[in-house]
Parts: sequence; structure tokens; C-alpha cells
Amino acid sequence: MEEIEVPKYFMCPISLQIMRDPVTTITGITYDRESIEKWLSTTLVITSSSSSNDMITCPVTKLPLPRDSDLTPNHTLRRLIQAWCTINACNGVDRIPTPTPLLDKRQVLKLLRELVGANNNKFIITLKKIVALAEQNERNRRLMVEGGVNKAMALFLIRCFKEGNNVVGIEEALRILRLVWTPNDEVKAFVNENSDFVDSLAWILSCSSEKDMRFEVISVLKMAIEVANSSRMERLRLEMFMNITKKVLGERSVSHQTIKSALHVLIEACPWGRNRMKIIDSGAVFELIELELTKPERHTTEMIINLLAHLCSCADGRAKLLQHACGIAMVSKKILRVSEATDDRAIHILSLIAKFSATNEVIIEMLRVGAVTKLCMVMQADCAPYLKEKATSILRLHSKVWNDSPCIAVYLLSRHPRY
Repeated sequence: MEEIEVPKYFMCPISLQIMRDPVTTITGITYDRESIEKWLSTTLVITSSSSSNDMITCPVTKLPLPRDSDLTPNHTLRRLIQAWCTINACNGVDRIPTPTPLLDKRQVLKLLRELVGANNNKFIITLKKIVALAEQNERNRRLMVEGGVNKAMALFLIRCFKEGNNVVGIEEALRILRLVWTPNDEVKAFVNENSDFVDSLAWILSCSSEKDMRFEVISVLKMAIEVANSSRMERLRLEMFMNITKKVLGERSVSHQTIKSALHVLIEACPWGRNRMKIIDSGAVFELIELELTKPERHTTEMIINLLAHLCSCADGRAKLLQHACGIAMVSKKILRVSEATDDRAIHILSLIAKFSATNEVIIEMLRVGAVTKLCMVMQADCAPYLKEKATSILRLHSKVWNDSPCIAVYLLSRHPRY
């Protein structure tokens, strides 16, 4: 393939690859459809001073190109490319297949109409057809957003929740939402004005037994939480947190991506104090420690320690961590092993414990499981100065108990007699 000279006009000006579906813009330049559609959907918007419409520029001519401009299929060029590929098939060139008919907005609306009043078999067939179209390309997903697929799927889930029916099609509806979700103003308004939507996702999670279903519902819940305003976040229910703790954090069979999405939801909810208490009441602290003991990937560990730092800002959160036999030991072990961000959060947890929950048993426990040793190591390591200061302040708090411990090196005592 490298020895064959490809005609320049067969190449897309954007991807520099042979065009599979050549289309011509209003500027007269031909591009591969996938490349120019991606350009139109992702390029920074240039607002014209003479028009309120969003305009971008043609990659080649630099002339204004409306974002919603028509793309005309260049059938003649496509046939020439296909013929050239056929001639050079003996040289390893694959033939370019004829593009399948394109989805348009009318077809999207027709598919949504087919869902109304359809029996179970027809309903699931139509949903699977929408899933397949959404998985094909970004263009189809954009048309579905414009056609109201997001809202239709969300309303379907709400209806299932209100009727209490675990009907067929829920998993497909969730998958469609995950694929076509666009955090635009309409979606934000829907999430924030319809409390039943988040509640419906929590209900689906409580009913789900398949890990694929849990992945879909947690993914959609994560996207919904990301666009929720303060009012919506303040009204999150305890049941949602309990379902996340039981069905995701407490299950070792779910995927890493599902766990990370669940952790993201909990972290996003933490800035609201009531949510912290609800997360603690759901049993999340215990499950987070157990999850970390399974040695998850690095990013998951960072999220777990970050979430625990939020929860330990409450007395109940610290109490739950201390009740777990491995709580202090697990937090201490992660210091100097994961990342600076994790060091910061883990040392913060030890600081909160040392300041506000330091019974004699807790102080001895910190010494016994190596927390004090780790703090001394922080002072010796190549850490950020502020981390050393944090470690120093913790060691000062209970120096009378820890000074006689062999875990504190003699040279540290000589250099810092204040301990």
C-alpha cells in the first residue's frame, strides 16, 4: 500500500486518508463525511458580528461555513475511488463500500412514534434499532438529540418508575441515553426541573441484577449529576446513596468503570453537608475501605481516598472509619505510594483523626499500624513543603505518647527536639 501513489483528489483534506464517503460543502471543497462532520461539531465557534448564527470556517478556503450547512454527496468521486480501489485490489487496497443511507430527522421522529403504543416485541426491536443507529456515528447521535430522543428516553424511565414496572427496554433506553446525552440547556433544565428522573435512576439501580445494567444506569446517573444545580443536589435521597453503596461499591463483580462512575457521583454530592451524612448513613465508609483493600487501579484509589477525606470531615465519618479494623492502616499505607494528591488527602484524614477523634486507643492504633512511621517518612521524603508541615503538625499533637516509640528515628528526635 505504501508503494502505491494515491491520487491527491481521493484524499480528505482533514484526515489525509482516502475518502470513504466524499461530500462537498457549500464552499466547493470535498471532504470525507466523518471528518467534516466532526469538524463542524467540535471546532470552536466564531460568532459573526453581522449575524446571530454560529459560524465556523472551511478548513481549506477559510470561508464562513454554517454549522448546519448541507453536505452534498459526491457520488461521481466516490465511484472513481471505488473503481481505483478495485483496480489496485491485487496490491492490497481494500474496496471502499457504498455508504448506507443516511439517517435524517424525519426517520428519528418516525422511530419515536413507533414506540408509542407498540407491544413489547415491537418496542424492544425499535429501541435496539435506535441503539444501533446511535452507535454508528456522531452525526446520528446529533440528529437524535435534535429529534428529542434524550427526553423521550428519560420520560420512559420516569414512567417505569412511577408505575413500578420493571418492563422490557429499560437497559436499551439507558444505553441510548448514555450514547446521545448532550449537556445542553434543555437537558440541564429537564434534570433540574424533574426530580423524578434522578429518583427513577436510583430505582432502576435498586432493581438491577445484571452488571451491564448497573454500568448503564450509573453512567447516566453520573451525567445527570454533572448538570444538576445546587437545588437539585440538595434534594438527593438517602435511597440513592444506599443503592450505590449496596449495588456498586459492595459488589466486587461490577466493572472498574462502573465503580469509578459511582465514586464520581458520590464525590460530586459531597460539597452539600446533608449528602455527606446520607453517604455515611448508607454504609459507604466501610465499603470504600473494603474496596481499597482489593487493590484497585491507581485512579480508583485516588477517588476513594478523596471521598473518605470528605466524609471524615464529619464526626460520624471518622467514627465509621475508626470502627473498621483496617481503617487507619489502609489510609496510612497509601501515603507516598500513589500520588501527591492522595498523599494530601490521606494526611488530611490522619490530621482530622488526630485533632478531633484522638482517644488514647486511637493514638496507640496510629502508632501500632504504622501511621506515625509514615508521617516521619513524609518528613524525610522529597515531598511538597506543605505536606511536611501537615505531617509535623500531626506529630506535635501527641508527641508525649509517640516520642518514646522506636518508629521515630533518633536523628529526627535530635533534629526536632520539640517532638
